[in-house]
Amino acid sequence: MTEPPSAAPRPTLEAVAALAGVSRATVSRVVNGDQGVREALAEKVRHAVDELGYVPNRAARSLVTRRHDAVAVVIAEPETRVFADPFFALQLRGISKELTSRDVQLVLLLTEGPDDHERVGRYLSGGHVDGALVFSLHLDDPLPGIIRGAGVPTVFGGRPGWPEGTATSPYVDCDNRGGAREAVRHLVSLGRTRIAHIAGALDQTSAVDRLDGFRDVLPDAGPELVAEGDFTPAGGERAMRELLDRVPDVDAVFAANDLSASGALRVLRERGRRVPDDVAVVGFDDMLPVAEQVDPPLTTVRQDIEEMGRLMARMLLRRGGPTESVVLPTELVRRGSA
Repeated sequence: MTEPPSAAPRPTLEAVAALAGVSRATVSRVVNGDQGVREALAEKVRHAVDELGYVPNRAARSLVTRRHDAVAVVIAEPETRVFADPFFALQLRGISKELTSRDVQLVLLLTEGPDDHERVGRYLSGGHVDGALVFSLHLDDPLPGIIRGAGVPTVFGGRPGWPEGTATSPYVDCDNRGGAREAVRHLVSLGRTRIAHIAGALDQTSAVDRLDGFRDVLPDAGPELVAEGDFTPAGGERAMRELLDRVPDVDAVFAANDLSASGALRVLRERGRRVPDDVAVVGFDDMLPVAEQVDPPLTTVRQDIEEMGRLMARMLLRRGGPTESVVLPTELVRRGSA
């Protein structure tokens, strides 16, 4: 029986140095991204790397540079929610694109309870990653303290719920309150007078900020005009039923996100309410798989979810570490529902 040919030996750092006509130390510096090598020498090294097909040994490199070229993405939601909500897919896509362009690996960590929090804390404390990107926090979530204890650089997606002025890691968010104000002002401009709000889960700052934006424009709106959902279609359905039972003459709804709005549209259709003739509906997020496919297409507040993910990763990987927090603008996108 003929034995299979053995694999060709893996090119070494010494082989690259010999081909490029430079020292092993110079090759090591170029491969590890050191900017202190003259461009002419660095170019010779890059050509030799390409010609030989040299692949750096990441384990050895991490011992020297103390970098692991990996970033943990921590989402404070169960996997059933993460994989069903296109918001998370868009944000992960932005993060993944930025990390891939830097040759950095993404490690996804989801949390659903105390056991998961302990697991994430152990993993981050173990020195496996160079930093963490964390989003979808809830107000009583222990993750910020756990991550702070792990000592890894961190950027948060969304404004965390710690007190103003507390020194902590930076975050990337959109102008939730301003976007909500614009949505409600649009409904007012249409002549609507019984405007209700389907809130998101009020243990998350984005939901609180959007509710505050609603109240900024309609400070006299009574509690009967607000129903709490949970950022899901089912939550939007429950909240819309509550509102119609309490306020049968409601003529407009601002929903805290597009998924909630999609649930509200289903209930309005079931109850025989025409949209936008009888009830105008505005969402938040402008997630195209949702906003353009519901009937009628959804008027909504656009936030650039994918860009938020890219920016989070960019801030974390920036030389010198994270910088100041960033709040991105929003924009009202008008379609058929309002």
